[in-house]
Amino acid sequence: MEFRVLRYFIAVAREGSMTAAADFLHVTQPTLSRQLKDLEQELGKKLFIRSSHRIILTDEGLLLRKRAEEIIDLIDKLEAEFSSMEETISGDVYIGGGETDAMKQIARVLKDLQVHYPNIRHHLYSGNEDDVTERLDKGLLDFGILIQPADLSKYNYINIPAKDIWGVILRKDSPLALKDTIQAVDLLNVPLICSRQAMKQTFSKNEFADWFGEDFDKLNVVTTYNLAYNAAIMVEEGIGYAIALDKIVNTSSDSNLCFRPLEPRLESGLNIVWKKHQSFSAAADMFLKAIQAKFLN
Repeated sequence: MEFRVLRYFIAVAREGSMTAAADFLHVTQPTLSRQLKDLEQELGKKLFIRSSHRIILTDEGLLLRKRAEEIIDLIDKLEAEFSSMEETISGDVYIGGGETDAMKQIARVLKDLQVHYPNIRHHLYSGNEDDVTERLDKGLLDFGILIQPADLSKYNYINIPAKDIWGVILRKDSPLALKDTIQAVDLLNVPLICSRQAMKQTFSKNEFADWFGEDFDKLNVVTTYNLAYNAAIMVEEGIGYAIALDKIVNTSSDSNLCFRPLEPRLESGLNIVWKKHQSFSAAADMFLKAIQAKFLN
C-alpha cells in the first residue's frame, strides 16, 4: 500500500466526488479511479458506494479514512522533523489538552519560545483526556495537558502549578443563580449537563462522585460533553445546568450565563505529559526544556 494512494483515498473521501478529487489532486479521473479500485482489491474490501451524484464511504471505508489520516499525519510530522534538523532550530510542536484556564501558563511559555526561536511552530489540539491520550500514544501529539484525576502510569509528567475550580454554568435568570455557591442537594432534581471526565468511573478515585456522595447515581444527567463551548450553548437554550470548570465559558456582564462554584470547594490539578522514552524533534525538545525551566525551578 503506497502513501500516495492513501492520499488519493483521503481526497476522494473528503471531496465526496471522484471528479472533484481528481481536480484537487491534478490527476485524471480514470487514473484516480483505477488506483482506488486497485486499493479495494488489495484490501479485499469495498470502500465506496458509488452513485451518479456522490461517493459514500462503506464501514470499511470509514475505518480506512480514520487510519489513513493518522498515517499521513505521522508521515507529514516525520518529514517536518527531518527537515528541521539544521543549525537553526525550527520545526513543529504538537500539544493537546482540554479546556482549562491553565493554558495561559502554556501560552506564556510559547510566547517566550516564539521570541527566541521564531522558526518553531506550535499546533494545539483540543479534546478530553481520551482524545488527547489516544493521539499521544499514536505519536500524533508530542505533549498532552491532562486534568486530574488522570492515568499517568504510561507517561512522564510535570505538575502545572495551577488548580481548576469545579462549579455550575447556569443562566442568570435561573433560581440557582441567586446562590453564591452550589451544594449537592441543589443538583438532585435538576437536569444536568456533565463533562464525560466528571462522570468517568474508570479511576479508583472520581473526585466529583466523591464530592457528591451516595446520591451520585441519582443525578439526572440529560447530556454529556467533552468541550465546554457546546455545553454552554445547551445551557443557554435551557437544556440544563452544566457541571464545568471555571473561566472557560464566557460569563461576563454581556453573557446570559454565570458560574457558581461548588460547596464544599472542588479543585483539580493539572499535568503536562509525554510518552516515556520519547524521542523528540529539536523543536519539541526545546519546548520540554522551557516547561521544565518554568515549572520545576
